[in-house]
Amino acid sequence: MANVGLWQLLWLFFIYSFLGWVTEVFLKYLQYHRFINRGFLIGPYCPIYGAGAVLITVGCGMLSSFERSWAMSFLIAFVLCGLLEYATSYILEKYFHARWWDYTQKPMNLHGRVWIGNLILFGLGGVAIAEILNPRFLAMASRFEPIFFSALLTAVSILFLADVLMSYFIMNLLKRGVEESRSNKSEEIAAEVRYLLENRSVFHKRIMDAYPELTFRTEEVKARLERIRKEGEAIRLLAEEKVEVLEERTLAGREAARKNLTTTWSLQREIIEKQDEIIDLLKKGDAGDIQMLEEAVNGNKEIIENRERRYRLLKNE
Repeated sequence: MANVGLWQLLWLFFIYSFLGWVTEVFLKYLQYHRFINRGFLIGPYCPIYGAGAVLITVGCGMLSSFERSWAMSFLIAFVLCGLLEYATSYILEKYFHARWWDYTQKPMNLHGRVWIGNLILFGLGGVAIAEILNPRFLAMASRFEPIFFSALLTAVSILFLADVLMSYFIMNLLKRGVEESRSNKSEEIAAEVRYLLENRSVFHKRIMDAYPELTFRTEEVKARLERIRKEGEAIRLLAEEKVEVLEERTLAGREAARKNLTTTWSLQREIIEKQDEIIDLLKKGDAGDIQMLEEAVNGNKEIIENRERRYRLLKNE
């Protein structure tokens, strides 16, 4: 594969773009039980697969002077295709304000753009491409007459470029729909854009059909999320401050209650003692002393009642 020319690389690009599209359609059929024309473009191809295959072919070709092995092919595909997927996700999100795939729920992911499961599949696919499929596809290409081969690829390339331009204009419509939306919620933006596209041509509808899990990321949405985060932090700090105040008041109430209970117990004991004295005086018939003791008892009772009222008020605060 060291001598693969530009026409051969273009041939491999379209072959693997088509195979990638077939794979995506098949997987989505298993998921949704219906045909979904996957991919950014209208035609039956997913360019990211073709670009990945070309990168693997070129990378392995550049290392052809070294000792080749399946492990080397795996590593080349693992790294190059991972970089390609990350860069594609980043560029599409920055330009169209939308995330076309999201692996944040997957283990060992990098910013939700790539994850270890896909990288391993890229590596295995790279081994299959470099060691098994490329020799067969290149042998197939060699059977064509050079003029016919060049004309065929030129015609397919023209159709492909026309598809790219048409899809670009469609995606610009999607981008304007996101940017012009006054909503600050991703779900509402998605609903608005879907309504906009569904009232356009069948090509507009296909984009939303191909990416039913499309999520939108606008600066307004990000700002709203940041405001919510700050408001939540302020509420948390206020709640902590309220808890501290309540704890301080509770401790003060407990201390006051303890003091009141101690003093009240002493007063109650004094009342009992004076009542005993009143009984003795009644037996002796000393009216003056009895009146003085009654006044003392009533005074202590009033003190106890006032403290009980204050305690109840403190408890209910």
